Amino acid sequence: METQKFKISTAQSTIDWIGRKVTGAHNGTIAIKEGTLFFNTERLAGGRFVIDMKSINILDVTDPATNAQFAGHLASDDFFNIEQYPEASFEITSTEPRHDNSYRISGLLTVKGIIHPVSFTAQVNLAKESVTATGTITIDRTKFGIRFRSGNFFKDLGDTLIYDDFDLHVSITAELVHQPAIF
Repeated sequence: METQKFKISTAQSTIDWIGRKVTGAHNGTIAIKEGTLFFNTERLAGGRFVIDMKSINILDVTDPATNAQFAGHLASDDFFNIEQYPEASFEITSTEPRHDNSYRISGLLTVKGIIHPVSFTAQVNLAKESVTATGTITIDRTKFGIRFRSGNFFKDLGDTLIYDDFDLHVSITAELVHQPAIF
C-alpha cells in the first residue's frame, strides 16, 4: 500500500464562515496556516490542518469602524480569545468513501484548546500531483465555550440572540510531496 503525502497550499485554500442571528447573518473568511492530507492507494486516509485564528476577516460589515469593533469582539474571550488561542486545528480520524468522489470525514476539531468530534461530507478529487477537497462543517459554538448570546444559556435575548451553529465552508488545494529516493 503506497502512502502519498500532499501539502496544503495555503495560498489556494480558503475557509469561508457564516454565523447567524435572529436578525440576519455575518460572513467572512479565515486562513489555513498549514496542513497535509494523506492517501493510501488513492484513498483519503488522513490529514490535519491548522487555522490561523488571527486572520478572521469580516466581509459583510463595510463600515471600517464597525468592522474593527466586530473583529475585536470576535477576538475577545466572548468568542475565540485569539490572544490566548491563536490557532485552531482539525485532524482527520476516519474517512468513509462514498459515491462520486465524496467521503464522510470524521475528526477532532480543536478551538480555544477544547477538542470535540465533528463529521461532514466532502467532495475530494485526486489527480496525479494534486488534490482538491471541499466541504461544509457545521459547528455548535457552545461546545467550545462560546456562549455569548446563546439561547441555550441566556433567556429573554429577543432579537439579540445568536444561533449556536455556524458553518465553515472549507476549500483545500494540496500538492504532492515528492519523497527523495532511497538507494
